[in-house]
Amino acid sequence: MTEKPKPIAIALLSGGLDSTLAAKVILEQGIKVIGVNFAGAYCPRPRVGKRNAEKAAEQLGIELVTLPIDADFIAMVKHPRHGRGKNMNPCIDCHTLMIRRAWAFGRTRGADFVATGEVLGQRPMSQNRQSLGVVARDSGVGERLLRPMSAKLLDATAPEREGLVDRERLLDIEGRQRTRQMALAEEYGIKDYPNPAGGCLLTEEVFSKRLAEAFDRGEDSLDVIELLSLGRHFRLPSGSRLVVGRDKEENDELLRRKPSGAVVIDASALPGPVGLALPSSGPDALVDSSDSTLAARICARYSDKRKETRVRVFVAGEAIEVRPATEDESAKLLVG
Repeated sequence: MTEKPKPIAIALLSGGLDSTLAAKVILEQGIKVIGVNFAGAYCPRPRVGKRNAEKAAEQLGIELVTLPIDADFIAMVKHPRHGRGKNMNPCIDCHTLMIRRAWAFGRTRGADFVATGEVLGQRPMSQNRQSLGVVARDSGVGERLLRPMSAKLLDATAPEREGLVDRERLLDIEGRQRTRQMALAEEYGIKDYPNPAGGCLLTEEVFSKRLAEAFDRGEDSLDVIELLSLGRHFRLPSGSRLVVGRDKEENDELLRRKPSGAVVIDASALPGPVGLALPSSGPDALVDSSDSTLAARICARYSDKRKETRVRVFVAGEAIEVRPATEDESAKLLVG
């Protein structure tokens, strides 16, 4: 007799405690779980080490698939249908798009449903009963969307009614307290999980200010947005953006992520930072010479020779001598 194949669930896996537990609750019912995580732009990959989602997938013993934060996500952040939270975070719209993308992927793998770590009432804007319903509807997943952490407090979903999932083994957690989650983590032997700060930069004030300013300037490329979490940002007089590294790690990361058309400002020999000057707009736009000189002066301002009269900085590989910018000169151009 042919053995009936296991049901397959796609679990949105941030690597936080709630999403890890939600996946574990489903795994405990003998269901095959494939983790899906989103990375890029405002969900950055760590510069060193593994992502939280990778660590969680290893603890759970499941496959992890990474999907990109792409231009559609940026368009959604610019014009969210359901508004934003405290900063630039359009959580309802973002969850909707992530779940839609996860389900589209899941269908290529024969998935029966999508599971998330959402907890009823944990976040007043995006995880109230009405918002959870909006996400299920607008994502197109509908009754194929299961929230294991709060399922007993919500209407039964298709996988529960079909017998793929035992509703009695799901949970009834509600609110912002994490006492029950922490007890469950201990019960399941889940030890390595992050504090509930989230991995989304849209919830952070400085990043949000930089992003809002970038949108106001017509800058919405993934290349630019991925730089907003790095270094100090300055808006030069002609409209060009200057990003200045704060340490060697950031200097190296800026060079690794250098967009096409960016000019490298190198004050590392002073010693000092590396900077990237990005043209204001358009694929054929250029950073003009006056901006390049000012960018060199700002980089020199953050070097060990900031008090020198003249220093040598390399602009696009050519050495020029400049006077380091003053604190006031750089401060008035600072963004965020």
